[in-house]
Amino acid sequence: MSEPTRRCARLVAFLLLAVPSLTTPGLADPMVTVLDLPFRARALRGPGSEVAVAVATSGLLPLARPRSANPAQAAAPADADAPIAVVWGDGGGAALSLVEGQVVTTLLGAEAVEGLAAAETPRGALPGSRRTVSGPLSVHLAGPVPALSGGPEQAAQLVIRERQPVAMGGEPKPVPIVATTLNAAPEAAFALRRPRIARFADRPVIVAVTVAPSGGSALALFGKAEPKGTSETKPDPAWTLLARGASQGTAPGGQPLKPAAIADFSGSGQPQIAAVAAPDAAGLLQLWTLEAGTLRLAGEAPGYTNVSPGEGEADLAALVEPAKAGPAELALPIADRSALAVLSLKDGIRERLRVPLPGPAAFGLASLGRGPSTRLLVGLADGRIAVVTP
Repeated sequence: MSEPTRRCARLVAFLLLAVPSLTTPGLADPMVTVLDLPFRARALRGPGSEVAVAVATSGLLPLARPRSANPAQAAAPADADAPIAVVWGDGGGAALSLVEGQVVTTLLGAEAVEGLAAAETPRGALPGSRRTVSGPLSVHLAGPVPALSGGPEQAAQLVIRERQPVAMGGEPKPVPIVATTLNAAPEAAFALRRPRIARFADRPVIVAVTVAPSGGSALALFGKAEPKGTSETKPDPAWTLLARGASQGTAPGGQPLKPAAIADFSGSGQPQIAAVAAPDAAGLLQLWTLEAGTLRLAGEAPGYTNVSPGEGEADLAALVEPAKAGPAELALPIADRSALAVLSLKDGIRERLRVPLPGPAAFGLASLGRGPSTRLLVGLADGRIAVVTP
C-alpha cells in the first residue's frame, strides 16, 4: 500500500470514529459528584418537607453563608422562593438549592436545624416516627404497641388534626383544631411508616400501612365519607377507611411494605401509589391504582428498595418531575443500594436509567429542579451527599 493510500485509510478511520460523537451531542452519561460539606451528614429532607419549609420561612437563610465551587454563585444566594433541600449532622447543617444548574450549599447551624426538625415528631407521637403536614391537615402515628408478629414496634392509632377557619377581626383567638383518632382494624396495627397525604378525586386522603397478626402488611386509604341524609340533617363527613390493598407477605422479622411516592405516574390525571413490598428482601416495586373504591395492583418489578438498615424513616425515594406537562418518574435505589435507578411507571414499570453510586444509599434521597435540570441528592452511608445529574 502506497503512502497516500495509507494516509487516506487513516483519515477515513478517524472520521468513522469521530462522526458518532459529532452527530449525537444530546446523549451524555449521567454524572455523579460529591458535595464538599464540612460535616458528616446523617439526615436529608427534600423540598416541600416540613423541615425544608421551616428553614425557608424561619429567617435562617438570609443570615447564613452560601458555599459553592463557583465564586460567582457563592456571591449570589439562591432565590428565597426557590425550593430547597436540607441536610444536617452532628457537625453542621446546610440548605441545598439549585442555581443555574449547580447545587449551591448554604451552611446552617446543626442546632438550629435540629430544633426545627424536632417538630416532625409531635407530642404523643410514636417515638422515631414523623408526621406529615399538608395545609391545615396533619397526621401522625400514636400509641406504641409490640409488633404483632415480631420485628419493629408498631402503632395502635392514626391521629388526624385539622385546623379550623378563624373569623377575621376582633381579638386574637387560638386556632381551633379538630382531632380524629382512627384504629387500623380489629387485631391489626399501623406499621412504622410515615403516613402520606394526597388528593384523590379532588378530596384529601391519607395513605398508611397496616399490619395483620399474620405479619402481612397492606396499604390503607383513609378519607371522609359523605354521610347519608338531607343537607339539613346529615352530619359533617367523618374520617373512615375508604380502601385497603391486598396483603403483602413479610418474612418473620422482615420489613413491611413501604410507600415510595404518590403521583400521576400514568399521565391519566389520576394519582397512583408507588410502594415497595419486602423492601429488605425481594424488593418488589409496586404500583397501586384506586378503581371503583378498590386499591388494585397495576404492576410490580423486583430489585428495588426504599429502606436502609438502621436509618429509621428516611425518605429513600423521590419524584423526578417533567419540565412540562407529563407523568412524573420515580427515583430510588436498587436492592443493594449500590446504584440509583430512575423508572418510568407509565404503561408498565420500565427502568430508564441506572447510575452507580460512590457508596451505599442510606439516609435520604431528594430531587431539585425539573426535567433536564433535575439534580438528585443521595445521602450515602459514610455521611457524604452525592449529586446525580441524570
